[in-house]
Amino acid sequence: MGEDSLKRRKGGDKGGEDRQSIQSHEPQRMNLQKQANFFFSLFGLYVGLVSGICMIVGTIIGSGIFVSPKSVLANVEAVGPCLTVWAACGVLATLGALCFAELGTMITKSGGEYPYLMEAFGPIPAFLFSWTSLLVTKPSSFAIICLSFAEYASAPFYPGCDPPQVVIKCLAAAAIVVITIVNSLSVKLGSYLQNFLTAAKMIIVAIIIVSGIVLLAKGRTENFKDSFKDSKISVSSISLAFYNGLWAYDGWNQLNYITEELKNPYRNLPLSIIIGIPLVTVCYVLINISYFTVMTSTELLQSQAVAVTFGDRVLYPASWIVPLFVVFSTLGSANGTCFTAGRLVYVAGREGHMLKVLSYISVKRLTPAPALIFYGAIAIIYIIPGDIDSLINYFSFAVWIFYGLTVLALIVMRFTRKELARPIRIPIIIPVIVTLVSILLVLAPIISAPELAYLYCTLFILSGLIAYALFVHLKFKWPQKILKPITMHLQMLLEVVPEEEVTE
Repeated sequence: MGEDSLKRRKGGDKGGEDRQSIQSHEPQRMNLQKQANFFFSLFGLYVGLVSGICMIVGTIIGSGIFVSPKSVLANVEAVGPCLTVWAACGVLATLGALCFAELGTMITKSGGEYPYLMEAFGPIPAFLFSWTSLLVTKPSSFAIICLSFAEYASAPFYPGCDPPQVVIKCLAAAAIVVITIVNSLSVKLGSYLQNFLTAAKMIIVAIIIVSGIVLLAKGRTENFKDSFKDSKISVSSISLAFYNGLWAYDGWNQLNYITEELKNPYRNLPLSIIIGIPLVTVCYVLINISYFTVMTSTELLQSQAVAVTFGDRVLYPASWIVPLFVVFSTLGSANGTCFTAGRLVYVAGREGHMLKVLSYISVKRLTPAPALIFYGAIAIIYIIPGDIDSLINYFSFAVWIFYGLTVLALIVMRFTRKELARPIRIPIIIPVIVTLVSILLVLAPIISAPELAYLYCTLFILSGLIAYALFVHLKFKWPQKILKPITMHLQMLLEVVPEEEVTE
């Protein structure tokens, strides 16, 4: 994203209120275009094939593989179905990503699902996606990752028992605050931190896989005998197991958010997907096999932190390495989530779908500080009443509604937008399968094991229709009158200014 991304839309806000409120910052505003370009240049680096594969692998592998194995096993209750679910989740993520590859090369706009839904169904579904992403899926994802960090960070201090929930939630909230502050203070600092934590993440993955392979070579296979015995198989249990497994694979669609920055997307987008996601799938299956080489199903379910238990049994006396590097991995995932989702909040504010102040940039720090602070505050709210399993179900229910709707958009545009060029054209059976699986994932838990959380989530998504009607379609002015003094005070407090207006 370069200068074009900073231009005002024609017919946009031409009022002078924002400019009047920052007269004291006129010298800084003269350099704002340069500063904003610097901010976006950190995101807008052109991405080649190797970088695309690394981005997929680095984005997907995070806290999920250290949290979800216990939840997946709890739903199917046997080793065989558990490993099958992990492999099937990888296949589904690959098929879904291939659907997104056709969409991304047909509509070469960054922003993930938003432009595809806009093109196929119009502004209302696109707005509902933006509404749900900003207020449900992205903050809840941040909250889940920080809760995972807190569990692993506190587990060594409570051997033999579960850490108190108040300790876990306080640690998670502290992690959110620290990560938000780091990314608000410096984009460079956030990117350097991400590079370090990503390297640490790959080290712990390699340690667990290699240890498991060595143990298998030594004949530790007793936990794999009769691996399908006593399994619990039902539509509801499989769906909930997929929810937890797919949470660990979340991020398979991240390259579509930077399609405009991808070198030769017609070649590199599908190749990155075909190589990257199966590579992650192999890693995940091998990690789970490693867990089962040293733990029975019962022991794994009783473990508060699965990787910590694995380290205690395999790497003693160097077992401290595992929780340390898992903490680094979860912090890396949390930092990466904050790093990118803050940009989404920023863009939504700029497009008029959120408060205008969220599109402002810090004069001194060159960061979208208001967007990051807003994002962190919403994530802390999710931590207070929630636990990891309920948040994952809440997150997965919401996100798969829009994944399914986006893949359905691909099917619809095969008939309604035949004139669009399709450099990548996948067999129609693939989006049909992904759409049907999405419907099953959304409806099965509601029918088999209904919970109020699903109703609350649905009502919240639909409440976006009210927000769209009042503030986007009808463009009510009274909220602007209320928010104007609040915006001015926030500008002075945070030292932020709106993007530079560029004349054509």
